[in-house]
Amino acid sequence: MNSNPGQTVQQKPELDFSKPWKVAFEEHFLTPSFCDLPSGITAISAPKVYQGLLEVGSGRIDLMDQAKIEYAILSLNSPGLQAEASGPISADKAIRSNNELKQIVDAHPKRLGGFAALPTQDPYASADELERAVETLGFHGALINSFSNIGDSETVKYLDDPSYDVLWERAQALRAPIYLHPRNPLASQQVMFAGHPELLAATWAFLVECSTHALRMITSGVFDRYPGLIICLGHLGEALPAYQWRISKTYSQKVPQSTLKKDIYGYLKSNFVFTTSGFFDTRAMMNVAETVGVDRVCFSSDHPWMSMLDGGDWFDRAQISDEERLRIGRTNAVELFGLEL
Repeated sequence: MNSNPGQTVQQKPELDFSKPWKVAFEEHFLTPSFCDLPSGITAISAPKVYQGLLEVGSGRIDLMDQAKIEYAILSLNSPGLQAEASGPISADKAIRSNNELKQIVDAHPKRLGGFAALPTQDPYASADELERAVETLGFHGALINSFSNIGDSETVKYLDDPSYDVLWERAQALRAPIYLHPRNPLASQQVMFAGHPELLAATWAFLVECSTHALRMITSGVFDRYPGLIICLGHLGEALPAYQWRISKTYSQKVPQSTLKKDIYGYLKSNFVFTTSGFFDTRAMMNVAETVGVDRVCFSSDHPWMSMLDGGDWFDRAQISDEERLRIGRTNAVELFGLEL
């Protein structure tokens, strides 16, 4: 990616914007063999979303054509394998899920790619599966749905735990970006949402959970140990770009002897990429681009939780320059993942 975030984009658009041209990489899926995941979506709880997750063939390609998306990287729907309490079961399901996704991708190799599902209950198994997915299956990285259950439904581990260093070392060596996706807080930790279930998930709880998780990784020194590690955040960064000044300022006041090599803002500009998934607001998108650099912002739709068609149409009509449209909609992702489209 551009080594100087925020500099003026000089690239001249050369694409035909009337044809599929965009790249999206927070696009979710399920297969029938993974519909029994703990806390997973069901045909009863959300039938339209459920059917959208299962559609990974010509129906999805047709939607991509209408939304003018040339290439989409698919990932197992949240909470995915992170909700499995058993490490061995999660490891077995990771292999099966990634093998199934490989078959899906192989049916449309010019249009679909994959993010690996990882058995994060076991950091060593996660590192090995990431390497297999990237080196053997040709995937572009992995998506992790926040914290991982360990042994039971109320014991969890976050990715700032030192045991995950083996995974970060492998991801850095593979140059494989990791997409950090939210999940709801544990039921025992949802007191603040009591009586207001409408505030869970994408309304607000996802933002709190995922932004806090990212800050845990920053303040624990993960990116000092692995400066080449790239974390992708959806929903325009879960508010972190907007709050970067306040977070950086108050953190420095509370931890004056911090050994971190950068302030919070510095890590957001060097180790994170932010997507428009589920956040189709031009002013908010360009505020993020102004804050962290336009080369760190990428298009995505969050299908099928949000409408791929709405996202594609919004972005094509957004009041931005064609240079910005091309970079955010395509070029940044091509450079990030080394795509050959």
